[in-house]
Amino acid sequence: MTKKEIVRQLCEKANQEKLLKGTLTQLATKEIVQWTFDAIIETLVEEGRIELRNFGVFEVKQRKPRKARNPRTGARVDVEAKNVVTFQPGKEMEERVRKFAKTAEPNGKKRAPRAEPAMASATSHSAPPEQHESVAEPVPTGAGA
Repeated sequence: MTKKEIVRQLCEKANQEKLLKGTLTQLATKEIVQWTFDAIIETLVEEGRIELRNFGVFEVKQRKPRKARNPRTGARVDVEAKNVVTFQPGKEMEERVRKFAKTAEPNGKKRAPRAEPAMASATSHSAPPEQHESVAEPVPTGAGA
């Protein structure tokens, strides 16, 4: 789910619930959502921790400096200490997710089905597929290949 989808969902719910005398626009909802995210970030920068009851706790922790290895060259690399944001889900979130959540795909990305591998034969690409399938070329073997 993206921020745009969250905005759309909140806007629709606010308008269904008649929270305002008029209607809430997606543009106004987007601003409110962004203000919320900005407030969370600002609190983390200033205080290092924000606790949202029944949701969870965001906290800034410092990772120690460490030695790593460049996977391409194998050379040793010094990695400096850095601040990272951690999240500990609240009890209510943990329970609801455990019971009802769909599992996400790895990396959270939806993948398109893979295309069939291209044919390696020397026949023309403009020929119909049935001609490609009927052409059987011998595969050379040995040192001369």
